[in-house]
Amino acid sequence: MIFLGLPLYSVIHGAFTTDGGSLTFQNFSTTFSSAADMSAFKNSLLIGLWTALLGAALGTWLAAAVLAGNPGGMVQRVVSSASGVLAYFAGVPLAFAWIATLGSTGVATVLLKHIGINLYSGGFTIASLTGLALAYTYFQIPLMVILITPALEGLRPQWEEAAQSLGASKLSYMRHVAIPVLTPAFVGATLILFGNAFSAYATALALTGGTIAIVPTQINEALNGNVIANQDRVGLALGVEMIVVVAFVMIGYWMVQSRARRWLQ
Repeated sequence: MIFLGLPLYSVIHGAFTTDGGSLTFQNFSTTFSSAADMSAFKNSLLIGLWTALLGAALGTWLAAAVLAGNPGGMVQRVVSSASGVLAYFAGVPLAFAWIATLGSTGVATVLLKHIGINLYSGGFTIASLTGLALAYTYFQIPLMVILITPALEGLRPQWEEAAQSLGASKLSYMRHVAIPVLTPAFVGATLILFGNAFSAYATALALTGGTIAIVPTQINEALNGNVIANQDRVGLALGVEMIVVVAFVMIGYWMVQSRARRWLQ
């Protein structure tokens, strides 16, 4: 609790005070009036939203496809193990792997050129918001597999058998039983993916060099004085605003999870 509380207090106290220790809201006013900071929030929200939705959809499909086969079989064990590794394969190693694969001279880029496909002919670059979203999706999908698998496993075969015995079709069972049961867990997992992408830092910095404005890189610029000196408290204000966004995400996650637990008992 101390290791979490002391840094949290330091960030909040610094955001609401001047260098002399007086109470102020100027640090927050500066962030709201800065076009760069507002652009960073917009980019962070967009990348968090799109990678969360894409990762949630593909991750749920992958988990459902694996569970539809032999439960506890080799494929399920391999996918579960791989997801546990890939979900945390981020930061500088992921950025390096992504550049080596899809960079301007990456392996996949060069191979595609040999068959007449030039990824960079349409203005695409790995150091862009689109390239960053692709990199984030790489670890969002396996994380979704980890989060949604328990909910999918909680769908009891007896429910489908009971529905079919009452004359329900497969589609009716999915619509009236499976989807309502899975929705809280799906929404909660998607919120976790959003928070994960919104707060990611190392991958973005290593992949784009800070050229794409997102909130974590803006905090880095402010604290290190890379753009304007003596803006460290503005960086702390940005940190507080990030904490508020993540807090709302966690509250939403707790609310939907409390509903989902009723079906998993």
